[in-house]
Amino acid sequence: MSRVGKSPVLVPANVKVALEGNHLKVEGPLGKLGLNLPPKITAKVDAGRIILIRDSEERMARSMHGLARSLVNNLVLGVSTGYSKKLEIHGVGFKANLQGKKLVLNLGKSHPIEYAVPPEIKITITDGTRLTIEGADKQLVGAVSADIRSYHPPEPYKGKGVRYVDEIIRRKEGKTAQSKTA
Repeated sequence: MSRVGKSPVLVPANVKVALEGNHLKVEGPLGKLGLNLPPKITAKVDAGRIILIRDSEERMARSMHGLARSLVNNLVLGVSTGYSKKLEIHGVGFKANLQGKKLVLNLGKSHPIEYAVPPEIKITITDGTRLTIEGADKQLVGAVSADIRSYHPPEPYKGKGVRYVDEIIRRKEGKTAQSKTA
């Protein structure tokens, strides 16, 4: 039995859970999220806990058991506490602005880059170079931060670009001038 899959998901008091067939709906102070459970996995909601049960011992059911439990746990944590990622921008003249629901990035290119922020995501900018991306959906928060980072990933020579706050960039040594001896 899956060690992850057999542990129940604890539901906080401020979160409501509804099970409609194979679709699980979770609602909390930070929003509403839903999940279609994988085939051969069923859920049971009782007394502030969600228990996931697999219908058979097939390889597919066993592999989906732990995954389904992790996804349900991410939903519950997302609507109760939320998720956030922090990015920082390094480089002379590199900065970010928020104009309505568009993030405008100046990353050393000939034009500013405009990124349409999804309505479920909240972006906060401090000092023009530090971005905090927050939301209830863990996957969406990660995807938005990865999209923003992909516009100018950090380069290894000077370290310029968009990076996660805790990311370590391995720096390379540049070319050195060679003297001519002829």
